[in-house]
Amino acid sequence: MERAEQREQLRQDTITGAGKVIAVHLNYPSRAAQRGRTPSVPSYFLKPATSLALDGAELARPRGVELLTVEGEVALVIGARTRNVSPADAWAHVESVTAANDAGLADLRWPDKGSNLRSKGADGIAPIGPALLPAQELDPAGLRVRMWINGNLVQDDATATLLFPFAQLIADLSRLMTLEPGDIILTGTPAGATVARPGDVVEVEVDGVASDGATLTTGRLTNTVVDSGLVLEPYGALPKLTDADRIDAWGSAEAAGLAAAHGEGHDGGPTAGAGHAASSAPSPEADTRPASVLTPELTEKLRSVGTATLSVQLRKRGMQNCHIEGLTPTHPGAKVVGTARTLRYIPAREDLFKEFGGGYNAQKRAVDSLRPGDILVMDARGEKGTGTLGDVLALRAQVLGAEAVITDGGIRDFGPVSAMEIPAWGANAHPAVLGRRHVPWSVDDTVACGGAAVVPGDVIVGDEDGLVVIPPALVAEVAEDAVVQERMEAWVADRVAEGHPVDGLFPMNAEWKAKYEAYLAEQQGSGDKP
Repeated sequence: MERAEQREQLRQDTITGAGKVIAVHLNYPSRAAQRGRTPSVPSYFLKPATSLALDGAELARPRGVELLTVEGEVALVIGARTRNVSPADAWAHVESVTAANDAGLADLRWPDKGSNLRSKGADGIAPIGPALLPAQELDPAGLRVRMWINGNLVQDDATATLLFPFAQLIADLSRLMTLEPGDIILTGTPAGATVARPGDVVEVEVDGVASDGATLTTGRLTNTVVDSGLVLEPYGALPKLTDADRIDAWGSAEAAGLAAAHGEGHDGGPTAGAGHAASSAPSPEADTRPASVLTPELTEKLRSVGTATLSVQLRKRGMQNCHIEGLTPTHPGAKVVGTARTLRYIPAREDLFKEFGGGYNAQKRAVDSLRPGDILVMDARGEKGTGTLGDVLALRAQVLGAEAVITDGGIRDFGPVSAMEIPAWGANAHPAVLGRRHVPWSVDDTVACGGAAVVPGDVIVGDEDGLVVIPPALVAEVAEDAVVQERMEAWVADRVAEGHPVDGLFPMNAEWKAKYEAYLAEQQGSGDKP
């Protein structure tokens, strides 16, 4: 039963009364799986209120823009001043629920990565409506959002399994900003978001069951895509796309018409396709790459000490399971210090590889997102039966300034990879391509590699003794104490070379400690560095 009298129609005053329009980047598990990453916390972007439009408004695509993306979403209208509320109290501050189409101009994402200002901020690009549903009569976890293009259902998902429930979003935002009555939150889109062309009719509907058992629905928000005739003058960024952008917008290489150019490739993963240059940027959502705690001074200290010494210092702090083991270096004796970035593979399954293994997959996004000093750590589950890194991706990592690549799986093109400047560690050489054993799955999640847990942002140090993982909170003290330890051990080694027995010297008894402290005082008094 549909209760029609509850369908208050959304009017222009709702749009003009929106002081803030806040949109969530990723919130549906289906969309996260499609993107190959699951965020641990919500991230947002702001939209101008002028980007809103009513039911029936035209969705205008400027001349020169190829991809007008459409995304069905649940929109929340705040009804009361909201500041620093708990999740338990947050839903009470929502007055209405409605449907939204958070459309965008994908060709203009590249200059505003994360902020989406131009791609999602154009006038009238985000229609909402047509009806406002009373939020307090609805279960926020019991809503459904659907989208149709020309009558064909392309999105159908529910809010029961959101990564970040609506109450959490409101509580999170209200910690630092005041949500005012009329503010609108666009809560993310599920899988199935796609591209619409001039002439396409796009419909979005949100429905849910009210407390009295009646079904409340917004009705279908209906908007037609048109060619606006507007030519963007070259005062700033102009439309620009790569094949990766097309795949991202359409949802798959097949939908983008690029399937033939995105089969399994030479580097153990899908090839980039003719239009996707090696310098293409990763998906332009919010930059969630982990910050690095490494300063030039810390890096110098870590380079000056061995992993054996670092292992001792970690053990003193109760950290014994911090070694990546069983791997072979392409550059024996290489010393690396860097910040961990991670890539996770899951076991191969044909349907999953077909959906997530091709095109600009997680493997390529991980490599393309590397920064100078990053170390990419791959979780291949210790599977040795195929390659997980090849010469093309190793070269890309080198060009981007990455410090090293570490995988507990196989390395293809082992000879060419070994000849590069960038060091790599792997379980073995293997000629097979990635899809034989793996599906590239997620970027910058906590992973396992060589028996060690690795969290994005951890510090990795490697040398001829092996690889150690240092939690960021311990890096400064571990580095400092490791320098002190090696200074002491160098002095002990000199005494052993002079013929002294190790008994009482290593470790030092009180007599030898006094001699060492006298040596340090003498060095400091003379101005020499100990």
